[in-house]
Amino acid sequence: MDDTVLRSEGPRFDSRFRAGLRELLVWRRDVRRFRRDALPLGLIDRLLGLAALAPSVGLSQPWRFVLVEAPERRAAVRAEFARCNEAALAAAAPERRRLYARLKLAGLDAAPCQFAVFADRATPQGGGLGRQTMPETSAYSAVIAVHTMWLAARAEGIGMGWVSILDPAAIAAILDVPRDWRLIGYFCLGYPESPDDTPALERAGWERRRPAASFVIRR
Repeated sequence: MDDTVLRSEGPRFDSRFRAGLRELLVWRRDVRRFRRDALPLGLIDRLLGLAALAPSVGLSQPWRFVLVEAPERRAAVRAEFARCNEAALAAAAPERRRLYARLKLAGLDAAPCQFAVFADRATPQGGGLGRQTMPETSAYSAVIAVHTMWLAARAEGIGMGWVSILDPAAIAAILDVPRDWRLIGYFCLGYPESPDDTPALERAGWERRRPAASFVIRR
């Protein structure tokens, strides 16, 4: 095919590619059980480069990735998770408390890579376009970058887990970041102990995934 036609139409994604993309989405899991194996050199930089391809409001790219490597900072995050998890257990509904206590909700002890993602809401990049009426779109943009990285990691056989049972102010203090950055999440990255196409919470009986039709409202 003529190169000019390819450039004008863009790449063509065939049915095989679309099937592979669906399989990638199915097998993307929130991983909490990791092997301790080190990740290949250059992998993190490659994944971060792909995350930066995510769309963002006003092309502001407000995501800020903080790689947490210092043992003392990791230990502080682990202690904060333990504190918040104990409080969440105490607040759980009585009928779910026993099940909650059995859930593994973080891979902080084994994952070789840990990082936090923040949204820089005051970034001058993008000139504020799209943020005047919906300032929260800065956070939404950072979330899209996270999901882009999540899929890219899974495509390389790497698992990723989102640790949300943390106090944002405490994590910001532990990581010593600017006060106006908003914590999006704390993440673990590494090789999963075993892959699975079913969410861990569904396997544990906590909740089940619902079909798309149950969320659609037509007006």
